Amino acid sequence: MNNSTQATDNGNDKKKFKGDRSPCSPSRVLHLRRIPSDVTEAEVISLGLPFGKVTNLLMLKGKSQAFLEMASEEAAVTMVNYYTPATPHLRSQPVYIQYSNHRELKTDNLPNQARAQAALQAVNTMQSESLAIAAEGGLLPGQGSVLRIIVENLFYPVTLEVLYQIFSKFGSVLKIITFTKNNQFQALLQYADPVNAYYAKMALDGQSIYTACCTLHIDFSKLTSLKVKYNNDKSRDFTRLDLPSGDGQPPLEPPIAAGFGTQNIIFPSYGGAIGFAPAMGFAQGAGVSVPAVPGALGSLAVTTSAASGQMTIPGVTGVPGNSILLVSNLNPEAITPHGLFILFGVYGDVHRVKIMFKKKENALVQMADATQAQLAISYLNGQRLYGRVLRITLSKYQTVQLPREGQEDQGLTKDYSNSPLHRFKKPGSKNFQNIFPPSATLHLSNIPPSVTVDDLKNLFASTGSTVKAFRFFQKDCKMALIQLGSVEEAVHALIELHNHDLGENHHLRVSFSKSTI
Repeated sequence: MNNSTQATDNGNDKKKFKGDRSPCSPSRVLHLRRIPSDVTEAEVISLGLPFGKVTNLLMLKGKSQAFLEMASEEAAVTMVNYYTPATPHLRSQPVYIQYSNHRELKTDNLPNQARAQAALQAVNTMQSESLAIAAEGGLLPGQGSVLRIIVENLFYPVTLEVLYQIFSKFGSVLKIITFTKNNQFQALLQYADPVNAYYAKMALDGQSIYTACCTLHIDFSKLTSLKVKYNNDKSRDFTRLDLPSGDGQPPLEPPIAAGFGTQNIIFPSYGGAIGFAPAMGFAQGAGVSVPAVPGALGSLAVTTSAASGQMTIPGVTGVPGNSILLVSNLNPEAITPHGLFILFGVYGDVHRVKIMFKKKENALVQMADATQAQLAISYLNGQRLYGRVLRITLSKYQTVQLPREGQEDQGLTKDYSNSPLHRFKKPGSKNFQNIFPPSATLHLSNIPPSVTVDDLKNLFASTGSTVKAFRFFQKDCKMALIQLGSVEEAVHALIELHNHDLGENHHLRVSFSKSTI
């Protein structure tokens, strides 16, 4: 009996589409169901790319289905085994994969196949080039199993879990250590196999996790292995679930740890991976969507809800919904609502600030949305301000109440929801791409031509700062960098001098810089 079957888009195949059962007999032809109507051929193909060569594709858009033919049955089995516990997503919708009754796809005589064949040819050309480099002996000396990852433009917090979700698509991740160095969020990540590290670097280097921010820069580390002492939010050894957390807490509970792998690693290494990220969202909606275009990580668009004016990241879950921060350990002699508005406004649009009437060491800061609140926590918690170390957490309150008319408040509660000083109210603003941790070097802009180096140095010295270095931008004298004596000095200067009137209708704009002078 000839198992080679011509796939047809008619009603005769209805039986095999029914139900979620997977045919017992493996086949190199896979049946994909619940395909979004606007999905592209390249997106469907990229689901199979990490497991081997994709040799044919048939899209049945009217039925929201597709057939994908892999080069070997082994590749198809690996793909089904991988996606069964971790459902892939296309365009944020779950896609279901099972073995087809077809043993081969014959699409030569079918209409509308030109786009599918063009997409196949394009990705297979890229695949061949990748495999040629990564062929035996293709890994160069120094290309080991440990990667060094730097995340630039860290507008949204990037956690160890997010890195695990992204990099585990390319093979078994054994260990991750995260840290901040030179005011940059960095990580060391160890794979089980150097080839996995090579594929991940090739596919992800230079890609952004979210639109125009959180950009990955990846190199091979000189380390051959990582030593992890603690399993916590900064470091994790996925092969050692018994490690302590390092802060007196017991080791990770098994149900939590299981989400990140066991001693056998729950995500199998790809057989014959070719450095392309599959077009899928991470299992259980971890948030970052790996994309449509082969070789790209893909970005999540930041959208603005017209109704609420809130910034949201499609698909991101796990960000607590509260946008109100409790800020404690403030210096009551020095802090003001305006000071908190300016400082927290570096990381989001502040709508209201309330310094507690009876306990002025504490304040509530209401951000425009929950994502900005998380961002402020990640950058400002632990920062020194007026001689005190800030402590910032999400508040239990859902709103910051304004004082009733006639109620004594001493000016401790302020509403800034309509402030012209919001940095992020304009969609697509360059400010989204220039968010950095507090640093001793400040970026100055909107400087009028008549203001000199000495004018600016004297201005910052008047706030009690020690000016270590200063330079104007060569191409644009409206901008400059100024380096102060410490990060705390720079924080104080930013609070005092952001929006300072320099004359000629120019107000100074101050932000933290990633550069040094």
